[in-house]
Amino acid sequence: MRGKDSSRIQASWVNMVHRLAMTRVLRVLIGMGLLLAGALVVWSLLRPQPPLEARATVNGLETGIDQNNAKFARAFVPREFLFPRDHGPHPDFQTEWWYYTGNLTDSGGRHFGYQLTFFRRALLPQSEMPARESDFVSNQVYFAHFAVTDSAADQHVSFEKFSRGAAGLAGASGEPYTVFVEDWSAVAVDEEGNTVRLKARSGAYGIELDLHSLKPPVAHGNRGLSPKSDTLGNASYYYSLTRIEAKGRVQADGGVFDVSGLSWMDHEWSTSALGPQAQGWDWFSIQLSDQRELMFFRIRNRDGSVEPVSGGTLVDAGGGSTPLQSDQVTIEALNTWQSSVDGASYPVRWRITIPDHDIQLDVEARVPDQLMQVSVVYWEGAVNVTGQVKGTAVTGVGYVELTGYSSSLNGRF
Repeated sequence: MRGKDSSRIQASWVNMVHRLAMTRVLRVLIGMGLLLAGALVVWSLLRPQPPLEARATVNGLETGIDQNNAKFARAFVPREFLFPRDHGPHPDFQTEWWYYTGNLTDSGGRHFGYQLTFFRRALLPQSEMPARESDFVSNQVYFAHFAVTDSAADQHVSFEKFSRGAAGLAGASGEPYTVFVEDWSAVAVDEEGNTVRLKARSGAYGIELDLHSLKPPVAHGNRGLSPKSDTLGNASYYYSLTRIEAKGRVQADGGVFDVSGLSWMDHEWSTSALGPQAQGWDWFSIQLSDQRELMFFRIRNRDGSVEPVSGGTLVDAGGGSTPLQSDQVTIEALNTWQSSVDGASYPVRWRITIPDHDIQLDVEARVPDQLMQVSVVYWEGAVNVTGQVKGTAVTGVGYVELTGYSSSLNGRF
């Protein structure tokens, strides 16, 4: 999962389960497992005593260790999203995340990228919760990732926090919309949840941003139902806010900067897993100068093929959306960067071609090393975009996430 005076379970299973359960293809959970047995983790989070300073290292959680998985809700059919309620949590499902990324500049053109993501993991279904009177009892664990890319300094930094969803340590609500892990938060400042304030700080780095959505939410897949494999129920409910006006301040090693730019928000919830052949995934969010946006994810299989349920959405200037299937989009890696942390070679420049819509885009990382060095290492960072749409030149900004490059996901969740 993505806290100081709380029990900390520094665990890759929590870190990556949320995203393996969702589009971007379960985006952040790569290696999962307990050095302490699963029962000890549940015990440490449900016990009624005040939280103690504690740490545990987690390496991998075997499939099936959660015997209550079948008691959680699953995504089987399309649904109608209702806002602001659906901005909030869906505790009947096992995993959920809220994902904010953005590209910002100051008055002199200095560029910053940021990522602030919140994850919720249910350890037990609500029906299995023990009857205990304590502010610290909870079946929910939250974690968060925070990162800043300072392009001028050729620098990327990343941080994480963990807390139980109780006693005011972490939590989420829909009306009013709020999600937080200790002092990192996203809080609506209007009733509809269209304007949100983001806050996060760690050491010399921080953000305080006001975000205002310029387009209505976009439902991905089949009216919000986004499959992750061909197994029934291995799917998430998934929507995005694809063009968000952002203004505020970024604190970096060089000082505090007044900035503005564009942000993106994804929200997914699910009880699911990747298919057995999955190696990893690539996820792209792109905002173009002609007011179009593109989201596309592809699940890479071990044999080099692309999982057929991969896909995305093309959003037009008016907010209308067109689903994209895996065979409609070609992604070619043009350059790579070698990581000294995990030894993997990550693509950092791509060409994206969508022939049916006469689109060709060149996408390049602002900084090659945008490795998220948290409990589980993955690559996620700000990108610059140039290209053509129907013969007209466009520019753009975006974010890319890459997983499964240092090792396969198979056998690790």
